[in-house]
Amino acid sequence: MTIRAMTLDDLQLVMGWAADEGWNPGLDDAKAFFSADPDGFLIKMVDGQPVSAVSVVNHDADHAFLGLYLCKPEFRGQGHGMDVWRAGIAHAAARTIGLDGVPDQQANYARSQFIKYGATVRYEGQISAEPNTRVRPASPTEIPVLIERDVASCGMDRSAFATTWLTGSANRQTLVVADGADIKAFATFRRCGVGTKIGPFHAAREADAKALLLSNPFAHSDNTVYVDVQDDSSAFSDLLSSYGFNPVFETARMYRGSPPQATPSRYQAIATMELG
Repeated sequence: MTIRAMTLDDLQLVMGWAADEGWNPGLDDAKAFFSADPDGFLIKMVDGQPVSAVSVVNHDADHAFLGLYLCKPEFRGQGHGMDVWRAGIAHAAARTIGLDGVPDQQANYARSQFIKYGATVRYEGQISAEPNTRVRPASPTEIPVLIERDVASCGMDRSAFATTWLTGSANRQTLVVADGADIKAFATFRRCGVGTKIGPFHAAREADAKALLLSNPFAHSDNTVYVDVQDDSSAFSDLLSSYGFNPVFETARMYRGSPPQATPSRYQAIATMELG
């Protein structure tokens, strides 16, 4: 029996477990996740077989985020999940740990001193793409500016993750709304097993938020779009509802320790439920 840090191949395997659970991860998520904190992805092996996993990614000196807490169905109820849980909590040391907890696990998280501070609501809908001359892909030189805004809006300096996440790949693209060199808003779109997820999403004005929503680079006629909005972002929820999006899933945003101090954008969505 061994608990160890995952390799990238291990993480690809665990992302497959997540897909089997209906979590619908992005097609290029694993490499970006891994770049955040390679030591924060833990897997338990029993007789050479992987049985359970968790990620507790240390974003900065004060904040970590927990996700990918999974156990293969045939090994549940045997303590394997709790073993990786304890190892993950230890990896975070004295940092505040955040998570998005599904309803049937929230009582368990509360027993581990996690306190609910809000909710994250997943909206689902379909929306056609409309070209907009103010919307374009983010350039590599603009990534530091976007990271600064991400830090302000989420209260954590997750530069290692954000640098990779905001950089384009075959199945992930970050778009900006810009007036010349002035970036007004930005969002990351990523192809998933089913449809497209958008996040992070940051805009101060409704017109800029609309421009981003209508610029999905992976859109096609039957493409479903998912956006994870924290429950205090009522303006964004209202905008999504106006386009026919419906809430389909809700988690509790919980923290063990003092929650990060953030200045959210008026129209904002989180990056992922796994890394905050």
